[in-house]
Amino acid sequence: MATTRSATTQWKGALLDGSGTVSLDTSGVGTFEVSWPSRAEAANGKTSPEELIAAAHSSCFSMALSHGLAGAGTPPESLQTSADVTFQPGTGITGIVLKVKGHVPNITAEQFQEAAETAKANCPVSKALTGTTITLEAELL
Repeated sequence: MATTRSATTQWKGALLDGSGTVSLDTSGVGTFEVSWPSRAEAANGKTSPEELIAAAHSSCFSMALSHGLAGAGTPPESLQTSADVTFQPGTGITGIVLKVKGHVPNITAEQFQEAAETAKANCPVSKALTGTTITLEAELL
């Protein structure tokens, strides 16, 4: 069964001096402020499209890795994944670094790295971001 998730942005003003809010409509968990300075300079308590992409990518990757490890008979005890999305004004998103640390019994570091690479290649958010260089750092704890 397919699912659709929705968000809505309300924007007022021009890019450089305007601002807006983005609401997570499907979950209803919140509405967040956005602005050009919070995107291109310091966050100052506001979010950005890149931070939202980082959240989507780190959670999707964690789900894909957990699923792959469990399917191989080595379910993880825990995974901690961060995603760093770099934005260069005038250029766009220039790269994403996924960093994962995992507690996975009965697996070697090489097997963990291989499972992480597979998850990176196959998670739906990674696939949606194929025009961007995605780097992976995986550490078995």
